[in-house]
Amino acid sequence: MRSRFAAPSARLALAAVAAVAVTATAAGTATATAPAPAPADSRSNTARACATKDLSFKVSLKTQAGGYYLVTAKAKSGVTCYLEGVYPSASFGSSADTEVAPAEHAVSERVTLSGSTAAYAGVNPKTTNNDFGKEFDYLHLSVAGDETNAVTLALPETATVDRPVATNWHADPADAVPFAN
Repeated sequence: MRSRFAAPSARLALAAVAAVAVTATAAGTATATAPAPAPADSRSNTARACATKDLSFKVSLKTQAGGYYLVTAKAKSGVTCYLEGVYPSASFGSSADTEVAPAEHAVSERVTLSGSTAAYAGVNPKTTNNDFGKEFDYLHLSVAGDETNAVTLALPETATVDRPVATNWHADPADAVPFAN
């Protein structure tokens, strides 16, 4: 009699073992072995999506395109992961008007990080041509989807913020220049 508490996969496994036992009895000798599952290894060469805690960040000031902050992300020692080609989740303060919006409207190529390989995103704190804005000394940053683990980065100089934008993550820093529209 079949137990209604056994999962379908467990019932299938039991049926397979019973079939092997019947075959072994009929054929005289037979051996049934199932391959052992591969152990989970966090040092595997298979890249996984990066979490904010997997990365170290550096912010530098650039003058191209009217001035912006270049964020450099590198995987921590022993970590191999990838960043999707979307913009980072970032803000200069806690209000919604300091959150960065996308500077690009398409997804870029995925960037795999390991060792000295880096990914770059450009953050333009002010895309308006006026005298308005709020001043901030820090950037709150995380990998998109991992906002609860954001890091706070000191800016090289105070930023005046008004409608900030960020580029997607790129393998080449020249592709991470946030041109204002």
